[in-house]
Amino acid sequence: MRLSILGGGGFRVPLVYRALLEDPARFVSEVTLYDTDPLRVRVIADILARLAEGHREPVSVRVAKDLDDALTGADFVFSAIRVGGTAGRIRDERIPLSEGVLGQETVGAGGVLYGLRTIPVAVRIAERVAALAPRAWVINFTNPAGMVTEAMSHVLGDRVIGICDSPVGLVRRAARAAGADPEAFRDTGRVGYDYVGLNHLGWLRSLTVDGTELLPGLLADDRALGSFEEGRLFGPEWLRTLGALPNEYLHYYYFRRETLHSLRDTHETRGEFLDQQQGLFFERAAAAGGPDAAYTLWEQTRLEREETYMAHSREASGGWQRDSHDLEGGGYDRVALALMHAIASDSGARLILNVRNGSTVPQLAPDAIVETVCEVGSHGARPLPCGPLREDQLGLMLQVKAVERAAVEAALFKDRGAALRALALHPLVDSPAVAARILERAATEG
Repeated sequence: MRLSILGGGGFRVPLVYRALLEDPARFVSEVTLYDTDPLRVRVIADILARLAEGHREPVSVRVAKDLDDALTGADFVFSAIRVGGTAGRIRDERIPLSEGVLGQETVGAGGVLYGLRTIPVAVRIAERVAALAPRAWVINFTNPAGMVTEAMSHVLGDRVIGICDSPVGLVRRAARAAGADPEAFRDTGRVGYDYVGLNHLGWLRSLTVDGTELLPGLLADDRALGSFEEGRLFGPEWLRTLGALPNEYLHYYYFRRETLHSLRDTHETRGEFLDQQQGLFFERAAAAGGPDAAYTLWEQTRLEREETYMAHSREASGGWQRDSHDLEGGGYDRVALALMHAIASDSGARLILNVRNGSTVPQLAPDAIVETVCEVGSHGARPLPCGPLREDQLGLMLQVKAVERAAVEAALFKDRGAALRALALHPLVDSPAVAARILERAATEG
């Protein structure tokens, strides 16, 4: 099978390729890279060549000359593009912060601005997929993943599936903290979980191994909660109050004041850090002269990137370092591989994915994209029934989904009123006047 990666010059593409190389089934025979930046894709191709060394039958790599070339004949399309580059991310973060509200890539006003810029491009990609590779499955990792997947689904229906590494990371960390056998995760029939929400806004509400419910015991154990990231982010008292484990990005909602204080006084946003780090990496790697040097630089840079992930939230919750097993860099690449495996083999695997709601959350529209546990086979991903949501969970989901759908409407129809609604109704934007100023500045500075 052939996998095409859009955003093939992306820094984390080698993680996907490494997962393919290490896959015993080896069902992907060719990877095609497409990127609008020829220097970046050349560097990444060098790193993939280095990773392929020592493999008797490595997965072949090809660089496409244009988007249509990349899509033609593809069985899977992995979309991980960044419209506007890191310079756009910097604006998405700095403009809201200057107005006294959260600036973050996927959450709050920053996430809305990113979505408004990205959705038109993502929809054009979906239209080309429909024309050139109508049987392909599109795996979307482009952020903000929920609203981008929803926009692409207007064209592709259920053949676009959004992925994120946060939910599976939460499940694994929680199971480890609860003392579950890591080998249990090799047999999906032994592990069960109830996770529901939207992308970067969801809750783990049940976790079982071999039929035993682990979550209540974990929530009652301060030491166990203090042993993993979400436990340290939210604190034992608040987690017991919620009766669930929230996705790490909910820290921006539950601890808005503390996180905003940390961000407003920062000399460098996450976007500014990555802009400098990635720019320097690609410049040095391009001049390094060969796959070995590029690979060494990539590994050094990747570790630094993982170590600084969500640094401001960690600072706002007391300051602590990430655990070593969370620095491996594997996450979304393994989710993507598992999803492709399940479709290709019709395995019925259970994965947490971003898919059309159907009747999973009755209060949301059937075509609204939700993030929940799905059963995956050759038919694609089917969301499984979940227990009723608590009022606080449902209320937050409804409000943020209204924001996402308004952003999609604004981007597709160039509707300023819908864009203002998307910004002003977000729970992390506290004034329509502030929303209007953010929108105006984004239009003039973008």
